[in-house]
Order: sequence, then C-alpha cells, then structure tokens
Amino acid sequence: MIEVKNISKKYGSKAVVNNVSFQIKRGKITSFIGPNGAGKSTVLGMMSRLLKKDSGEVFIDGKEISKWDTKELSKVMGILKQSNHLNVRLTIRDLVAFGRFPHSQGNLTSEDQVKIDEALAYMQLEDIQHKFLDELSGGQRQRAFIGMVLAQDTDYIFLDEPLNNLDMKHSVQIMKMLRRITDELGKTVVIVIHDINFASCYSDEIIALQDGEIAVTGTVNEIMQASTLSKLYDMEFNVQEINDKKICVYY
Repeated sequence: MIEVKNISKKYGSKAVVNNVSFQIKRGKITSFIGPNGAGKSTVLGMMSRLLKKDSGEVFIDGKEISKWDTKELSKVMGILKQSNHLNVRLTIRDLVAFGRFPHSQGNLTSEDQVKIDEALAYMQLEDIQHKFLDELSGGQRQRAFIGMVLAQDTDYIFLDEPLNNLDMKHSVQIMKMLRRITDELGKTVVIVIHDINFASCYSDEIIALQDGEIAVTGTVNEIMQASTLSKLYDMEFNVQEINDKKICVYY
C-alpha cells in the first residue's frame, strides 16, 4: 500500500499542492483526475521521488520514501513521465530491456530476457520488437515505453498522462492493457488522466484534485456523479449508465 500524508509543494510563493493526503490500494488502478493546474502531475512526482516535497510523508509498503535506497526503490516502483525523448536510436526490444537495469545493471541474464519477452507480449509488441522507435506510430511508441516500465517488474507502476496525444483506438488499447496487467499480474497502477470516461471505465478508485487540494476520493461509482463532477470542473455534466459503466456526457 502507498500512504500519502500531508504533502505540499510550492514554486516561489505559489502553492501547487497543499497538504494532500490519501491512500493507494494494492492491486488496483487508481486515477488522478481534475482540471489543468490541479496538481496531479506534481503529486505523482512527489510520490515517485522525482520531485522533492516541501513537507509531508509518502510511505511505500510502510517505509517513508526518503528512507529507500534508490536501487531498491526502482525494484518496487516504476514511473513513466509525461514526455519521453531519447537522443539514441533504439529498437523496441532495446528500450524494453532498459527496464531490467535495476535488476541486471546492464548485464542481462536469461531471467531478464524472460521478463523482456513477457512485457513485449503483454504490450502486443512481439511482431515489431526489432523496429526502431523513430519508425513507430505514437500509439506503438507509447506501448513500448509502458513495456519498458512493465519489464522493470515493480509492484507499483506510475503513469503520467499515458494517453497524451493518442487517438481513441490507441487510448482504448493502452487502457485495456493496463487493466489486464492489473488483473492478471496483480500490479498497482496509478495514472494521471484527463479523459473522465476512461477513468470511469478502467479504474477502481479515483482521486480528484482541485487547486492543489483533494476535492474528493472514492470508488468510480462514488465519484462519477453529476453533482460531484460539475463542482470539480465548474461545468454541467450528465452521467449515463451504459453497459454497467458510468459515462459522462458534456458539451
């Protein structure tokens, strides 16, 4: 379990995240939603130790994150940032193999190769694993980066806007894959996401942020209420139930 207690972050005099507390349950998909500037990516950055928190505590399996050895933490937690730019020409398999670095330190073993093969299979990249990244579509490229995190074989996977700049087909594809690795491999997936309907259809829990503070947290059914979302986004919502899923209509 991940427990976040009273974390805050300021840039100059501006409080971007203010006294935020919540828990992340194991083996679930938890989505951060909220308007632009709500502090979602900043919270994820502090949870993963990519950003230094000004105050508060983050406990990973009962141990405060500052106490973790970096190498050991990278065996427990994997993160994919919002922007991923590489200046070297790599194949998909080369990229996914990077996920094994915390375990192999660059000397890949037969066990590492098995984990790489498994990640390629889960992300449906086996047939194109020897293609170079600059030859890929946006959806293929994003699947390759998620495959790298999956090959790291951590209990916790953090993804900052994994659907950014993807079309509907590739967005659905990636969310289905994340649901599958959560259900089949027992991973705990934490996502920053803008599309409320994707959050509704694929998440177990939702944490809504507004102006750097927690607006509301709960299950999908608890959060996907017209009154809750209207207050969060300051606009009108109509929530319909379609195939047992809560779907937002907004226009």
